[in-house]
This record gives sequence, C-alpha cells and structure tokens, in this order.
Amino acid sequence: MRMLNIDIETYSSVDITRSGVYAYVNAPDFEILLIAYALSKDGEDGPVQIVDLASGEEMPDYLRDALADPQIVKSAFNANFERVCLGKSLRTPMPPVQWRCSAVLARELGLPGNLASVGEAIGLPEDKQKLKEGKALIRFFCKPCRATKTNGLRERNLPKHDALRWEMFKKYCRQDVEAERAIARRLAGFSVLPGEQDLWVLDQVINDRGVLADLPFASNAIALDDRIKSKLLSQAKALTGLDNPKSAAQIKAWIADTAGVEVESLEKKKIASVREAANSAEVDALLNLRASFSKTSTEKYSAMLRSACPDSRLRGLTMFYGAGRTGRWAGRLVQMQNLPQNKMDSRDLDAARQLVANGLFDAVELLFDKPADMLSQLIRTAFIPRPGRRFIVADFSAIEARMIAWLAGEKWRMDVFNTHGKIYEASAERMFKLPSGTVQKGDPRRQRGKIAELALGFGGGVGALRAMGALEMGLDESELGPLVRNWRASNKAITDFWWDVDAAVRQVIITKAPITLKHGVRIRQEGPLLRLRLPSGRELAYVKPRIIDDSICYDGLIQTTNKWGKVETYGPKLVENIVQAASRDCLGRAISTCEKHGFPVVFHVHDEVILEVPIGVSSAKEVAELLGQGIEWAPGLPLKADAYECDYYMKD
Repeated sequence: MRMLNIDIETYSSVDITRSGVYAYVNAPDFEILLIAYALSKDGEDGPVQIVDLASGEEMPDYLRDALADPQIVKSAFNANFERVCLGKSLRTPMPPVQWRCSAVLARELGLPGNLASVGEAIGLPEDKQKLKEGKALIRFFCKPCRATKTNGLRERNLPKHDALRWEMFKKYCRQDVEAERAIARRLAGFSVLPGEQDLWVLDQVINDRGVLADLPFASNAIALDDRIKSKLLSQAKALTGLDNPKSAAQIKAWIADTAGVEVESLEKKKIASVREAANSAEVDALLNLRASFSKTSTEKYSAMLRSACPDSRLRGLTMFYGAGRTGRWAGRLVQMQNLPQNKMDSRDLDAARQLVANGLFDAVELLFDKPADMLSQLIRTAFIPRPGRRFIVADFSAIEARMIAWLAGEKWRMDVFNTHGKIYEASAERMFKLPSGTVQKGDPRRQRGKIAELALGFGGGVGALRAMGALEMGLDESELGPLVRNWRASNKAITDFWWDVDAAVRQVIITKAPITLKHGVRIRQEGPLLRLRLPSGRELAYVKPRIIDDSICYDGLIQTTNKWGKVETYGPKLVENIVQAASRDCLGRAISTCEKHGFPVVFHVHDEVILEVPIGVSSAKEVAELLGQGIEWAPGLPLKADAYECDYYMKD
C-alpha cells in the first residue's frame, strides 16, 4: 500500500476556532503557506519534504498527482482540515474515501485528540514529538497581526519579516509529519475498524454537504434581541438609577441600599434566596429585568452568520468520535447538541418566525410576553431545507433506556418497550407497587418515575436526584433516599449488570484473561489497553488499566481539567459508557441506512437525524419504519423510531 502523510500550514483572516474550516477556506485571503509530506510504500518510509509556497515554490507535479491518485491513501492528523484546505486551494474535490484520519484512531484507542498530547501520552522520544514552539509560530504567520508603528503598520507577517522564525516554522511543519508517522508506527498493531472508517467517510460527506441556514432571519433575530435588551437596560436604569445595571457589584450595592441585604452572589442558583431575603418588589423587578437582558439568546444566531459559507450552508457541525470514551459525535460551531427546545404551539411558533423573518418587531413585542425566550425557541427554525425539499426528522424513542434494559435483560422493562412504551409511568408503578395502568400523565407519581429514570440508571444516588432538579420539581428531601432504594429494587437485573461489569473488569486487569458477558460484551487486555467489546463489534479502550486502593483506574482526559491523567471508574460508569456507545452505534447505523436509501442527512443531533428530502418523495412513516427495523447485532432490542416532516427544523 502506498501512503502520503501530509501536514499543511495556512493563512486566513477568518478565525477557524470560531467559524470552522469551511468558512476559513472561503476567506478571500486564504492560502496554503507550507506543505510537508512523506510518501511511503509497503511500510518503507520516504523522507519528509516541504514545499514553501509562501516563498514562491510550486507544488511538484508528482505531489499533485499523488493527491489525486485514488490508489494512494492520504493520511493526516485531523484530516478534515488538510482535505478541505487542499481541495479549496487546488480547486478539485478531495474524496474522503481516499483519506485516513490518525486523530480518529488515537481517540478510538482512548488517547488524546491533539497531536502533541498523543506523542506525550505514548512516550515518543522528544525528537519525534510535535514542537512546542508551534503555537507562537502559528500566531505569528497564520493569523492577522495588529498594525503598529513598530511593524510598519502591516496587518500580516510574511516570511520576509522574520527569516529565522520562518525557518523554525518550516521545521515545525516537517516535525508534524515526523510525529504523525512515529505515532502511526507505535500504533501499528491497532487499526480503525472497517465499519468505523466507512462511517468516518460518511461523516465527512455529511459535513461537506452541510445544511442551509436562513441568514436574513438570523440577522433579524439578532437585531430584535439588541432592541429588546436595550429597552430592558433602560428600564433597569430608570428603576435603580445605576450607570450600569449589568454590573454585579453595582447591583449588589443597590440591593444592600434598597433592602438592607448583603448579597454574596448573583448566580442563578442563589437568586431565589436573594429574593426571599430582600422581600422587596423593587428587587424582584430588577432581578427579573437582569434575567431578561442577561439571557444569551442570540449567540447561536451569531455563530450561524460567522460560520456560513457563501452558499448560506453551514458545514462542519459535527466531529466524528468527539467523545473519546464512547465514540459519540461532538457538536461544533453552533453546538447543535444543546439547542433550546421549542415549547410553543406549532402555530405560535410559525407566527413568531414569520414576524421575525419579516422584521415586524413591534408586533413581536406586542404579541409575546417574553420575546427573548421566544427567540431562543426559534433558533432551530433558522435551519431550512433548500427549495423543493422538506425536512424529515427521525429519532429513536428512549434509546438509552431501551438499550440498558436489553443489555441487562430487565424483563419487565422489555415488556414495557415492546408494548405501550410508557417507561415513566411503568417505573412509578413498579417502584410504588401499583397495578398496571394506575399512573397516568399528570399524576405526581409519574414525575417521580421520570426523575428516577433520568438520574438513577447508571449508579446515581441522592446527589444525582438533586442535580437533576428533583427538589425544584416538588420532591421533598426525605423522599430521595427511598426513591433510590425503590428504583434499584425494581431494577435488579440492571444493578446486577453494573456489578457484573465491575467484577469482570477487575478480574481481567488482575488475570489478563478475557471475560464475555451478555450480548457479546467482552472484556480483554490488549497490551496497555483494556478493550471493552460492544455488541456491534466496536471496542472501547481504556489506557493502562490498574487497581489502586480498590478503585479501577486508567489514564485518560480528565473532563474537569481537560488534562491527561489518572481517571477513576466503576461498574455503573462503565455500563453508562457501554449503553451510550451502543446507542451511538444505533445512530451510526441509522445514518448509513438513510444514506443508502437515498435520504441525504444534513446533520444529526444526539439520537436524531435530519434529512433533506424532495417534496413528494417518501414520508415520515417510511423513514420511521426504516430506522425502527431490527439490528443484526442486537437481536431482541426493542427499537422504535418516530419521524415527522417540517418546512424548517423544529421539535414536533
């Protein structure tokens, strides 16, 4: 096999971290500065070479030919960047099927997602690691600079402005190829599963395709929000006499003067106690105003405007294998994974959207009590199908609850999902020993069933119930402990599964002998990795597993600090990884199935796919049936999908 390892350095006035690579390459001043590359054949590495385009060198014909040759595999760390940039610069498609992403392999093996950290984590020699000076060099050559008298009022640094730094930058670019190849050699015993490589290719196709955004609508939404907040700020100034009612210090001082209450914090969780202590209509009015003008309802609209390509499509909204412990996708740019829900009636939603789209701001403020909240609910509707098409939105129903029931063999839950599917009601009936059909929607016991289902499935206790908002939902503190005990007693197969996984992992770490559990879940040791095989055949990886002070530990990215270090885990958390990863595999299958049947996916969110389908072709019913079909690796999984059609993205 012939392979081309490649790394490039580029310039653009667009901020890639805020706007993404697709908008980045569409800047009029975008250019590739350096191309470092190395050709290899049958495992024999060729020398690393560099093309200094910024200094006038031209790309050699054989490199141009290699990039176009489908028989040569192109490899890069975070290959989406190189692929998109080279495609734009050469004005030729770069089919993702010809590319491999070594960052994906690293994340699949439980390693960090950036080149420098991977090199450190696997212990590469210093001369094979990414150069630490790179960030400063990128700031100097790859981004606009501030014009000053010292630099001659220039807004960009070129090679001629600092020849020594430029030579260091070329060394840095070469070293990235060296580092990637060294990592590839170190990880040569592992490979991306063929199905996962196919799914990555499909992910690239979907990101390249993008989704149309209604940019005039987004601009109007921002303008309306600015107008609303300006009025609210004026009201706050009139009420308080403060110069800056946005200032927490000024507000605290005003509350102390008005109500005689010393306020330590204005955090959201503390506001209720501030209101209670102040017991003042004026304080309540100010806090209401502050909540309204502080609401960040337009950041996602702004992200749409700065990330859109010239054809008004947003691209690069998802990152493949973004969650290293489960393989789930991560959101990028607009962050589709945390869009506000639209809770308005569909007719009100449509009316509000039309008013904003047409710039009828007076009517919006007249008809809607909370226009800022309304703008949040309208964010989804800024995503629209192209003319002649409509969206079909399909998602799996309670996929994680169904998955854990199937994996653990919790029969009563399987019966619920194979019949009426009302798990919150059924859970409450099971916990409180009530006849089937007793708990209906609106019954306060259903709320207890719901909060228990959401908080307790992966070992959560009283703290998890509190964090999920149980007390705000009306539960008393004295109810929380019994609720945990009742849920666990009602779900013995699930709780047994937690500790079966815990015991199996401990035994494999100690004995190195593999153990197989239900549904093909298999735990084994492979060199420095603990591998956890999912029903789909995909494997999760935990680096350097060990037992320390009776705790299961491994090396990984610590979520609170985003640094590499020791991570502790236990049975319920491992089961959560398994359930979320297996649910992600269901989504991956759904995406592939839709594409194979001619339903283009424009983006996806959690367990939901959004398809852009010609008007008159197929139906929501057909798509739901397609996604709800049984999965070959999950016999008996009670899978169910729902779907609906819409003229813009919304929650049905």
